[in-house]
Amino acid sequence: MLSLVVLISGGGSNLAALIAEAEHASYPARIVAVGADRDADGLLFAEQHEIPSFTVPLSSFETREEWGRELLRQIEQWRPDLVILSGFMRLLPAEVVRALAPRLLNTHPAYLPEFPGAHAVRDAMQAGVAQTGASVIIVDEGVDTGPILAQERIPVLPGDGEDELHERIKVVERRLLADVIRRIADGTIRLEEYAR
Repeated sequence: MLSLVVLISGGGSNLAALIAEAEHASYPARIVAVGADRDADGLLFAEQHEIPSFTVPLSSFETREEWGRELLRQIEQWRPDLVILSGFMRLLPAEVVRALAPRLLNTHPAYLPEFPGAHAVRDAMQAGVAQTGASVIIVDEGVDTGPILAQERIPVLPGDGEDELHERIKVVERRLLADVIRRIADGTIRLEEYAR
């Protein structure tokens, strides 16, 4: 059974989906804690499911490095097998990434390496592409440049707005993430192959 710490910044819809997945007796992972970089609405999902949570606001620290060290301390006390960035909208300091990699995973609402960064859905729509996608990656020190563990194409439909497209992408992101975690648990994906 894998133990997960999930980090969020916002509403936590992907967290809620992962909590629901993890509640199935056959699912090979459990969320042991949820962390946030602010007073995120998604922390309510952790509270409702009696999952411990912690908040480490960047504004409470003089530097990103100090913030990162405290965030890492909070994460490591749970001894997670995996740390999942689930709508966590802060770039982690390099020392945090190095400490957690390759056990640090993120979802991204594009078919990487297309449209990296914080505005992937908007960027895809502005580019006028016929399809975009969803990806699950191992986080490295770049911006959405880590090894890709799973991805899937998603069509951009006529009449799509940014919100509608993003909601369809999130459904695929959730499924891909749940499957990647399952494949890590059963040894189909061997993270040690990605260790530096």
